[in-house]
Amino acid sequence: MSETLAHKRPAGLNVLIYGFIVFWVILAAFPFLWTVWGSFKVEADFFSRESWWNALFGTNTIRQTGAAFTGDGYYGAWVTRDFWRAAGNTIVVTLFVTIISLTFGTLGGYALARSGRNYAFWILIAALIFRAMPHITLVSGYLLPFFQLNIWGVLPTSIIVLVAINQPFTLWMLHSFFLSIPKDLDESAMVDGCTRFQAFRLVIMPVMWPGVVTTGLFSFLLGYNDFAVTAMLLSADNQTMVPKISSFLGSVQEAGNVMYAVAAVVSATVPLFILVLFFQRQIVSGLTAGAVKG
Repeated sequence: MSETLAHKRPAGLNVLIYGFIVFWVILAAFPFLWTVWGSFKVEADFFSRESWWNALFGTNTIRQTGAAFTGDGYYGAWVTRDFWRAAGNTIVVTLFVTIISLTFGTLGGYALARSGRNYAFWILIAALIFRAMPHITLVSGYLLPFFQLNIWGVLPTSIIVLVAINQPFTLWMLHSFFLSIPKDLDESAMVDGCTRFQAFRLVIMPVMWPGVVTTGLFSFLLGYNDFAVTAMLLSADNQTMVPKISSFLGSVQEAGNVMYAVAAVVSATVPLFILVLFFQRQIVSGLTAGAVKG
């Protein structure tokens, strides 16, 4: 169908469309590709004020290391500055935030989608208002109890707050996916002898899988990319990757810190590309499923 439409369009229009797509891809990909390239250079090249050709050919990198490329930035970030610890903390936080958010989100979204009561609407409105609040205002409300309970600085505190921030989003998103699934599926399963929970687990959830994957990815990204919550609630030893990268660029500059930050940014971004590429089919299916009424 798309090939037929492409043949029907004038050749000049096709050239314009594909040219714009290529231009947009280059414009979007260039900053990251340039950062990846620069992460294997020394600071004098990548941030050279003399000429950007130094970053391209590695003039100072060759002079200092004997090669056009160097992994000193990655070694400094991961080994010297213990970025591996921040990566491990990030994995723990994001996995728990995703699992807890999806567990409560699927159960709550299903209950609200199948409920015929008026309070379901007001619960969703309250969740939306809570989601619209700035994250920093929510974090400040948790600080005093965490200090009083002597639990500030550890990973569970940030997990609790991130789940609280993310739960309204998962509730709304999964609620919309459940609305797109006909109630006849539930009723047919219960006629065949299933309980409400068995119908939910054995019949509805397999149909909902693309929506769960899509919502889970957004929940994962919230915990993975968060700065405000983790920077305020975690100690230096328990920092996740984003606050750790920020610490490389503190008010006191040390030799190599800037390139440590560049290497850490690349290290933190590449897994996201792999994750999205791996789940791209489920993501597209999930996003379109929520827009179709069954």
